[in-house]
Amino acid sequence: MEQTLERKYPVGIQTFERLRMENYLYIDKTDLVWRMTKESPFVFLSRPRRFGKSLLTTTLDSYFKGDKELFEGLKIMELEKEWKQYPVIHMDLSVTKGKESASELHRALLLLLEPLEEQYGKKESEKTPGERLHGLIRRAYEQTGAQVAVIIDEYDTPLLEVLHEEDRLPEYRRVMQEFYQPLKASEAMIRFCFITGITKFSQLSIFSTINNLKNISMLPQYSALCGITEKELVTDMAEDIRQMAEAFGCSFEEMHSKLKAQYDGYRFSSKAEEVYNPFSLMNAFGDKMLSNYWFDSGTPTFLIRQMRHFRTDITTMERIEVPDSAFDRPPEAMTTALPLLYQSGYLTIKDYDRDTRLFMLSIPNIEVKTGLTEGLIPVYTGLDGADVQAGFAAKFWHALKREDIGAAMEEMKAFLAGVPYVEGFQKKLEEVKNYEGFYEYTFWLIFNMLNVYARTQVKCKNGRIDFVVQMPDTTWVFELKVNGTAQEALEQINSKGYAIPYQTEGRRVVKVGVQFARDTMTVGEWVVE
Repeated sequence: MEQTLERKYPVGIQTFERLRMENYLYIDKTDLVWRMTKESPFVFLSRPRRFGKSLLTTTLDSYFKGDKELFEGLKIMELEKEWKQYPVIHMDLSVTKGKESASELHRALLLLLEPLEEQYGKKESEKTPGERLHGLIRRAYEQTGAQVAVIIDEYDTPLLEVLHEEDRLPEYRRVMQEFYQPLKASEAMIRFCFITGITKFSQLSIFSTINNLKNISMLPQYSALCGITEKELVTDMAEDIRQMAEAFGCSFEEMHSKLKAQYDGYRFSSKAEEVYNPFSLMNAFGDKMLSNYWFDSGTPTFLIRQMRHFRTDITTMERIEVPDSAFDRPPEAMTTALPLLYQSGYLTIKDYDRDTRLFMLSIPNIEVKTGLTEGLIPVYTGLDGADVQAGFAAKFWHALKREDIGAAMEEMKAFLAGVPYVEGFQKKLEEVKNYEGFYEYTFWLIFNMLNVYARTQVKCKNGRIDFVVQMPDTTWVFELKVNGTAQEALEQINSKGYAIPYQTEGRRVVKVGVQFARDTMTVGEWVVE
């Protein structure tokens, strides 16, 4: 009997040539790649990290070098007829991460150009990164007689770490402006320029001299350029789902649903289809496990700093309405972390209202929700997320599961009494004596750590419900009170009909009024109906 070769998943493989030569799984996006190169001579694409941007840049590298044999059997073969060769200047600016000064950044850019200069040469008169890049483009054009393809990956790396550092940001930005300036000046010599990163170019204010960039980040026709669509999953990866279902001891349909809940949900324009996180999918199929691969690969420190800088209300992240202008602001004008949360993949588009031009943003899926919670617990409470999950959260979960609200609230009471909270939230601790919101933060973190459906400030006909938690058999409706009693909280649930919308869903509905003690800053009393 012939043995089937095991599928090779490209985890950590970002080079198109290697992926194709060594027979790794490749989801064919080459028709979109071809179409993009005809869209405009200068193109910008923003996508979250680990979403295939680097693979896309190396695919473009191979395409413009005319490596036709690498594309055999792919969609582009029906579209491209010429396969003309162009000189390629391909730069990955991730190597500039962590530079402590503008002079270090300056030197890192020069080192980045050296391998290309070995091929095309350099002049002693070219001193700055911009001068040397301009010279490279000119010599590549003159030596080959063909226009140049310029490909820049992770262009925003140098600036993301210093977004709100008033002393370093202007210096870093000047270095990068000088570096990118030749792209506009060399337009006649450039066949195609592709720039990619996490943030939109307008947010960093460094492309003022490049006003001909076509931003395709939110165009629906390119929504699937990075990411895995539903159709691609159930066709190209159907066998992978089947094998994973076998490992889990469940049906194909059940495994598909688990994957969808865990890794799907990213949407990059108002009309686009949702896509799966490719990095997480490949890891999940390779390991035959459901884990938080994308989040575990690293939470950007710049994002956590942004959230703390703007005091982001994490309890609102399930449903945020923002105007289209919110996606396009320079860092000096930012008043919220929302643009970076969206562009980094922690929030995604769920809906769009054409009349009001408002986008509805939300957390994409379980992986991001759980991972974000684990990352934020230390920031907002000073506790280790893993310890919370293994200790208090597990006990609280089991108490709720067996519908022992008394045991659950006792666990909550003990937990809140022992929370140290980080220095930056000491003021918030004083405010909380008269404000329920801080406890909502803690509740939100706890329930998301438990991986259950929990929402705060839920809109309804007669007001806003403090907290709704939906479990397989039970919906819990919580009202929290600091200046009031638990009984008053329960009466508010009843008088405003907070539980009514959930009484037709087939689950048991439990109403809980909770009062917090201002002196101890923990749960005082609770009543249940």
